[in-house]
Amino acid sequence: MRLRHIPGSEEEIANSPYVVSNPEEKKGRWSEVFGNDNPIEIEVGMGKGRFIMELASQNPGINYVGIERYCSVLLRGIQKRQEMELSNIYFMCVDARELSEIFAPGEVKKIYLNFSDPWPKDRHAKRRLTSEPFMDVYDKILAADGVVEFKTDNRGLFDYSLESVPAAGWEIREYTYDLHHSDMAEGNIMTEYEEKFSSMGNAIFKLVAERKRK
Repeated sequence: MRLRHIPGSEEEIANSPYVVSNPEEKKGRWSEVFGNDNPIEIEVGMGKGRFIMELASQNPGINYVGIERYCSVLLRGIQKRQEMELSNIYFMCVDARELSEIFAPGEVKKIYLNFSDPWPKDRHAKRRLTSEPFMDVYDKILAADGVVEFKTDNRGLFDYSLESVPAAGWEIREYTYDLHHSDMAEGNIMTEYEEKFSSMGNAIFKLVAERKRK
């Protein structure tokens, strides 16, 4: 699907107090950004930000960073953020491949991947956010006990992820093919896409991955 460009979105994002510009300069120093040493959790591909802003609202003792590579999409999240009283969330407009240049080893506690682009063609497999190259990036920034949580309604992408994540040297701690009717539904926060797809009768799939125990 082609995203509609919003004129002026780049300028508004660049001038927003909620967006971290030149985030690579914050590597190893994110505690200075937030003004505390609370754990950091990030969402890669945050879309309009409903999920991560709800997390931030519910968990004031955790710091959140929403990551979105498309300016026109991130702008919607910023506009929503302006209506909320939050002090524990910032945004970045970057590509997920750059995360190891932005966060130091062990600086991130948890990574959320929600309804990522499935990139269905085989030749695009390395662009999937659960592919081995991306899992290697996550490995570089996560704390020793950090985890990756992944949700999708795309069965092909989920089946692929059940194979690609272990192949990258991770363990799948738990997973389900029907999140909303499973024990994993406790405390679940729905994204915009999740609400839309589940209302259409689509099953939601979820997995939680951690590093293999040595």
